[in-house]
Amino acid sequence: TWTLVNKQAPWEGRHTAGYVVFNGKMWIVGGDANQGHYQNDVWTSADGAAWECVAANVPWGPRVLHYTVVFQDKIWVMGGQTLPQFAPAAAVFYRDVWNSADGQTWTKVADNVPWAPRGMIGGQAVFQDRIWILGGGTYDTPAKPNRIFYHDVWSSADGVNWERRLERAPWHPRQYHDVAVFDGKLWVLEGCHQDGGNRNDVWFSPDGANWTEVPRTPWLPRHAASVFVHQNALW
Repeated sequence: TWTLVNKQAPWEGRHTAGYVVFNGKMWIVGGDANQGHYQNDVWTSADGAAWECVAANVPWGPRVLHYTVVFQDKIWVMGGQTLPQFAPAAAVFYRDVWNSADGQTWTKVADNVPWAPRGMIGGQAVFQDRIWILGGGTYDTPAKPNRIFYHDVWSSADGVNWERRLERAPWHPRQYHDVAVFDGKLWVLEGCHQDGGNRNDVWFSPDGANWTEVPRTPWLPRHAASVFVHQNALW
């Protein structure tokens, strides 16, 4: 049962933004380049009806496909890239880390971290007081026409110092997948693989190193799904 609370929100339509809940509010962090420009804004709402733009032009733009999490009472943005074929910008594949306590003032925490540039990781994985990066990849650009897919596992307690838990996880390299923390475990669900098709496999791990596949996932293969934890269940 759904109730329409705002027929036309004030922010420009988008997908692949950062979506988090922080300080009792919903947040939309950045966006895509499909309109021919980069959406470098940050919006927040306590009820989904009234929205406030807290930043019109973040210092970490232009970028899309970034990974966004809430950690240590701040919003964190890391990775992502530009897409010159969709919106003018220098071709950049990011491996930096930023955070903000209010969505308006941003601090660069780290640059040139040890994991390879990447994005296209949906959801968020904050587990055992660490940020986790699980797979991901880069989108094709005119200069680099081949997408890159990863299945490595990284974690950090501060966003600066990163530890690689696995170079090659048992799940296939993927992008546009979703990650979550549920039942005391890390989760990796669905996504797009190197052959261009979608997956419907689901994996979990108690430590980021040992992974178990959930058998016979009943839903069809997909990527860029909506995954969240609610009422003690994974949705």
